[in-house]
Amino acid sequence: MKATIDDGRCRGHGVCTTICPEVFAMTDDGYAEAIVDEVPDELVDSAREAAEACPENAVVLD
Repeated sequence: MKATIDDGRCRGHGVCTTICPEVFAMTDDGYAEAIVDEVPDELVDSAREAAEACPENAVVLD
């Protein structure tokens, strides 16, 4: 599974980074970014939870 952040939607709430810091981090500009190319199997549930919790629906999982 690949995780990305829709830059047009992210408003920097940081919910994803709180739920799944192994996959998401905040940039110096205050927005989220995915920090792994592929979500490890053991983090898939956490990444999905982060996507569902994002208030802007900016987390995209493929």
